Amino acid sequence: MKNNRKITTNTKDKETAKESTLTKKDRIISEASGWAIIIGIALILATLINEFILLKAKVISGSMLDTMRVDDEYLGDRLSYVFGDPERGEIVFFKYPDNEKETFVKRIIGLPGEKLEVRKGKIYINDSPEPLVEPYLKETPKKDNFGPVIIPDDCYFMMGDNRNHSSDSRAWDTFYVKREQILAKAWLRIWPLFSFSLVEHHDYNNPG
Repeated sequence: MKNNRKITTNTKDKETAKESTLTKKDRIISEASGWAIIIGIALILATLINEFILLKAKVISGSMLDTMRVDDEYLGDRLSYVFGDPERGEIVFFKYPDNEKETFVKRIIGLPGEKLEVRKGKIYINDSPEPLVEPYLKETPKKDNFGPVIIPDDCYFMMGDNRNHSSDSRAWDTFYVKREQILAKAWLRIWPLFSFSLVEHHDYNNPG
């Protein structure tokens, strides 16, 4: 009888150990599956946010100095123009019209259907006797001339704030940026670290 008890006890111990091992494996698998689901959801959300809500971009040229510095990173708001149109004075990220694989950032200067001319470095819209007031410029523009041109419907004329050192609509093979090529309205500087600041757009609709 003693031997039978030993055999029974040993068998139960083995079964208990086996169950314990299976329980640990199940727990590990369950936890790993849980984390995989969480990570998967996070990646999907990040992709959706980047694709439809926010755009992250790095400034790689000095064409927007001093408004935007080289190597600073920004977030752009992709939803800004869902229910409204881009306006003069706003800074936007867009597909470079001569090579849509590249993303550029500039300020909107000319709107669809407008006549635009540069005379001695100053911008004239629709034959206005007064030039466009541009308080955001880094320095006095060179006395260059351009145009006049009529901006096509659904297109925009872009220029940099560092006007004397900016490759923009004046110099591209394709002068204009189509509405569909505008990706986002510049919103927030996120780099360098701890230097967060909102992008300063110029509101020509409310000059005061």
